[in-house]
Amino acid sequence: MIYVLAAIGLATLVVLGWRAFAPDLTPRRGPAPDDDPEFLRGLNVRPDPSDRED
Repeated sequence: MIYVLAAIGLATLVVLGWRAFAPDLTPRRGPAPDDDPEFLRGLNVRPDPSDRED
């Protein structure tokens, strides 16, 4: 029984240590489109219908 409790305790310590000291693996992205000034400026420009490739 003591070995089961020791294994659970060790697993808990490993998980907490990993969460505390592991590098951040989430990808970094730029601003969302509604926060991007270049995107917002482009909303006011209407595309020329003759430029379409249908």
